Amino acid sequence: MAELSTIARPYAEALFSAATAAGADALGSWGAIVDEMVSVTAHPQVAEVIADPNVGAARTLDLVTGLMKSSLPIQIANFLRTLIENGRLATLPEVARQYRLLKNEAEGVADCVIETAFAMSDLQVNELIDLLTKKFGLRLKPEVKVDAALIGGVRVTVGDHVLDTSVKTQLARMQAALTA
Repeated sequence: MAELSTIARPYAEALFSAATAAGADALGSWGAIVDEMVSVTAHPQVAEVIADPNVGAARTLDLVTGLMKSSLPIQIANFLRTLIENGRLATLPEVARQYRLLKNEAEGVADCVIETAFAMSDLQVNELIDLLTKKFGLRLKPEVKVDAALIGGVRVTVGDHVLDTSVKTQLARMQAALTA
């Protein structure tokens, strides 16, 4: 949703700037806190209360901060207050996603989703990551998912790039070529 990402961008950039100013350790720890806030606000009962127009901004802030396991640095508490007061709490998942992208970019890291038809050993994953690191010039944080529908091979997603060598895709290409 383009509109949501457009609304979330300045918030993510402001949070990233504040985390950068707070020190190197803040980038990672603040990301974890924001992810926790996303989890708290996504809970169905919490989301129902937050969506109630009769619940004021102060009560919403108290609810979210009260359910957090992590203690909030003052900057994040102010950030959360700003989101709530501006009626932008629904953008929090997108803010978290964009914050993570900014953090990864600053660290020269990228998320890498590896989908495979069968479970891969750690050695196989490491070999694949080594090859992909050379290709993309970034350190990659792999997330491996097993998807039996691929039949065989792997599908790798790094940012906007998708490398698909799955048997499912090859069969679809052959079918398209034969029916064209």
